[in-house]
Order: sequence, then structure tokens, then C-alpha cells
Amino acid sequence: MIVDFDPFAMTEPDEVPLERAPLTRVIAQVRFPTLTSLGRADFIIPFQERIRERYPILHPEHGAGFLLGPAGVTIQKNDVTIWRFQSTANDWRVSLAPDFVALESTAYKDRDDFFERLEHIVTALEVVVNPVISDRLGLRYINRIRGPEFERLGTMIRREILGIGATTIAGRVYSVCESVFTQGTVSLHTRWGLVPPGATTDPTSVEPIGEPSWILDLDMSRAEQVRFDVRGIVADGRSFAKTIHNFFRWSVTPDFLKAYGGKP
Repeated sequence: MIVDFDPFAMTEPDEVPLERAPLTRVIAQVRFPTLTSLGRADFIIPFQERIRERYPILHPEHGAGFLLGPAGVTIQKNDVTIWRFQSTANDWRVSLAPDFVALESTAYKDRDDFFERLEHIVTALEVVVNPVISDRLGLRYINRIRGPEFERLGTMIRREILGIGATTIAGRVYSVCESVFTQGTVSLHTRWGLVPPGATTDPTSVEPIGEPSWILDLDMSRAEQVRFDVRGIVADGRSFAKTIHNFFRWSVTPDFLKAYGGKP
């Protein structure tokens, strides 16, 4: 049976808090036209002072890209400095580069906490360098099912999403699907599937682990040049989070919510 579904038009369901949510990483990124001054250590000092109480550990890194070739994935370094500010527990990280600022967490609590933190760092950037233009906003939620729950995928994930994952085809070890939804300049890029031990769907954000798992990776973005506005960025980010939640809730069953401590 074909089920009509529009993640942009769907009314957001009530949130069901999960005691053991399988959410492994949440990332928000704001891109802007290159500001070369952000490559200099002396220029980022005022930004550091504004966020240092929450993110006191600084590790400058040279930018790196990943290239997939005949020999597998190789890392390509470049001369761009990315300033990584981390929390003492290493579960929150702010990244600042000449053309973007990002907030990343492996200890996501709720939307209010996350977007208050995003507003804090974007405000700091606006005060220090005033980027004027934002040309891309992205928000990404990565979920990973593993362990006992992985053995129950058939009852926890909607069959339209699970696809071949619901079968017992011999020798199947890796199966990843992607779908992209668009509305004007906004896109929702969804990726899900089975990943074997030691493998990843994205070397930068999905760490390989020593057991099979099932990934649900939801990445929403707007690619459009607009005025750099803190309130607008936070409001759009919250709107993205609602749409991502729509897709997530459509993808999982009540058994999923119960398995992770929710009370639907």
C-alpha cells in the first residue's frame, strides 16, 4: 500500500521523551562568505572569550577532506585552520572556520537547550565579525540502533523505510538508502540502512563500531543567500528540527518509542 507523506506539511506530533534515545550526534552549521581574518589566532580571541565558559578547550586543526578512490577513503589536508572549542566533557563542540560556524553535540538534551546554545555562538560571531550574509544553514540528527534493539528492527521501523532490512537475504551485510525532499530552497536529505561492524556511512560524523547497526541520518538545509540574522537563523533551525522530527516519527513505530523508554 502506498502511503502519502509530506514531511513539510505534516502537523508535528507531540514529542515523546526517550529515556535512552539512540540519537548519537546533532550538528548545526551556518555558512557564510569567506572571512580570511578568521584564520588568524589573534582575531578569534574575542570570540573565544565569549564562549570560553562553556567551551574552554581549544584545539586548532587544519581542514581535511575525504576522497573516495580505488584505495578506499583517504584524507586530504589543506591550509585552512578550523578552531575547535570543546566542553570539558568533550560532548559539545563549536567549530569556527573562515566560512562557517558549527555546533555539535553527542549529549543532546532537548531543542530548547540546543538552540539556546546555537543562539549563543551565532550571537558571539555576529558581535565579533558581523558576517553580514549567511548562504547556508544546516541541521542534522543522526540516530543509531544497535544491540538488542537491532534484532527487533522489523517491529520498530516502518516497513516503507526498512525495505530490504526487513528480509533475511543470505549474505546481506550493508544496505543504505537515500531520499531527498525539497521545498523551494530547503532540502531534507535522509539516509538510512544497515551498517556492518567497522563500517560507516560518513567518516566525519558516524564513528565505526564493533557491531552491526542501523542508521537513520536526517539532514535538513537551506541554500540561499540571506542577511545574517541571529533570530532568523535560530527560528529557521527550530523549524528544521520540527520537520526532521516529523520524518523521524513517521519512520518509527510505537514499539520503537517503547523500546527506548518513551510513553506514546
